[in-house]
Amino acid sequence: MILTHESDLDGLIAGVLLQRLARKLFGVEVRLEAYHYNYWKQRELREKCAWVTDFVFEQRMDRANWVVVDHHVTEVAAKEALLIHDRGKSAGLLCYELCQQQGLGSPTLDRLVHLNNVADLFLEEDPDFMLASDYANLVKSYQFWNLHALLNGEIEKLLDHPLLEVMEVKRRVENPLGFDWSKENVSEISPQVGFVETVIGNNNLIVHQLLECQALRFPVLVTLFRRSNAQIIASFRSRNGEALKVAEKFQGGGHPNASGATLPKSVRTIPDAVFYLREVLNPKKDAPLNSLESIFNSIDLPQQ
Repeated sequence: MILTHESDLDGLIAGVLLQRLARKLFGVEVRLEAYHYNYWKQRELREKCAWVTDFVFEQRMDRANWVVVDHHVTEVAAKEALLIHDRGKSAGLLCYELCQQQGLGSPTLDRLVHLNNVADLFLEEDPDFMLASDYANLVKSYQFWNLHALLNGEIEKLLDHPLLEVMEVKRRVENPLGFDWSKENVSEISPQVGFVETVIGNNNLIVHQLLECQALRFPVLVTLFRRSNAQIIASFRSRNGEALKVAEKFQGGGHPNASGATLPKSVRTIPDAVFYLREVLNPKKDAPLNSLESIFNSIDLPQQ
C-alpha cells in the first residue's frame, strides 16, 4: 500500500513516483490511496507493509516493513520504520531522488519536480516561484483524483499543460482584485487568528501578500473553502511558525507557516465554519455548550 497526502501537488507527485518505484523494484502495481490530514489521523494503520509520503512521521507509523518519506517537522525518532526525512526538500523531491537511483529520472520530471519543490517549500526568491504557484494551484482548483484521472497517472503531462493558461490568467487578473477586496474583509476569530474572506484569486498568494506587507494585526490568517462535496477546508498561514499549532487544534497538519484542516461534516456552511473556529479557539471555562457547538463536537470529532 502507498499512502499519500491528497490536498496538494506534492502529495500527488510523491505518491505517483513511489508507485513507479515499486513497479520497478517488485514488478507489481501497488495501490495508491490519498487522504486529507483529518482522515489520515483517524485512519487505522492495519497494513503489515506500507510506503507513506507527505505526512508527518508519528509514533504509530514507526513499524517494521514501513517506509516513510517526508519533510515535515517531527519529534519522533524512527526505531522500526525506515524514515527518509529532509526538511529542506519537498516529499516529491525526496521520492524523485529514490527514483533516480533506479534510473527512473527524465528531463521532464526534473523540471516538474523542481517546480513542485519551489511551490511546496514556498521558495519565493526562486525565479520560477510564480509559475510554480500556478502548477500547485492546479491541484487546489481541480482536486487530486480529478487531475490524476485527467493525466491517467502520467504526471509528466502536467508540464506545460493547457490548464496552466487558466491559472496564469486567474493569477494575473484575479489576484490584485482579490487582494484589495480581502484586505478590507478580515474579521477576528481570536486575538491571534484573523479570518480572511475571499471572493476571487489564489487564496494562498493573497494571504501571503497580506502577511508580507503586515497589513493586519493577526499572526495567523485563515481562509475557508467549501468543496463540491460540501466539506469545509480551513487553510492557515503565518510568518513565524504559528499556523501549524492552530491547525493541530482541528486535527489538521502541514508546515509551520502553511497548514490546513478539514472541518467536521456537520459544519456545512462558511458562517457555521467561522462560528466553529471561534468556539474552538476561544473556549469558555465552565460554560455550558450551546446546541450548535454540541452537534459539532459530538458527530465528527475523533474520540480520545
